Amino acid sequence: MLVLDKGFIASADLYLIKSFGRSGGYLRTLVERSRDWLRQAVRDLENADNATEGGFHEWACFSAQQAAEKAVKALFQARGAEVLGRSVYSMIRKMPSDLTIPESFRHMARELDKAYIPTRYPNAHPDGAPFEFYTDEDAKRLIGYAREIIEFCKSNLPRAQS
Repeated sequence: MLVLDKGFIASADLYLIKSFGRSGGYLRTLVERSRDWLRQAVRDLENADNATEGGFHEWACFSAQQAAEKAVKALFQARGAEVLGRSVYSMIRKMPSDLTIPESFRHMARELDKAYIPTRYPNAHPDGAPFEFYTDEDAKRLIGYAREIIEFCKSNLPRAQS
C-alpha cells in the first residue's frame, strides 16, 4: 500500500493525494478508476500508431507521452492515490518503493516529457511549426517507450484491473 505523509505530497509539478477520510478537516473521496485510465492509455497508444502511419509525427509523439502518463496514473489509482501533473518522469520517481522500476524508465520518461509542449505549440521552437521538428524515427522511439511503460503498469495492476 502506498503511504503518503499526512495524505499529501507536493512538488513543483506533481501532487499525490490519498484519501484518509476525515483528518484535520481534509476530506477527499477517491473513486478508483484505474481501469479507465489504462484503457485510455492503450487507446492513446493506438492513436500514436495511427498518427505515425499518417505522417503526423508530432501528434504521434504527443500521444505517446499521453499514453505513458495515463498508464502511470492508472497504477497510482489502483494503489489508492491520485496523481495530478503531467510529468511522466516525476510520477515514476514517486512510484511506491515496493515496485522495482527499471532504470531505463527514467530516461524514457524524460524523453516522453519533452513531447508534451513542443509537439503542439510553434512558440516552443525558435521558428517553424512543430510538425517540422518530429520524424518517423522520433515517433517510433517514443511509441516504443510508451508501450514499455504501459506494459509495466499493466503487469503491476491487480489482475481484475488489467
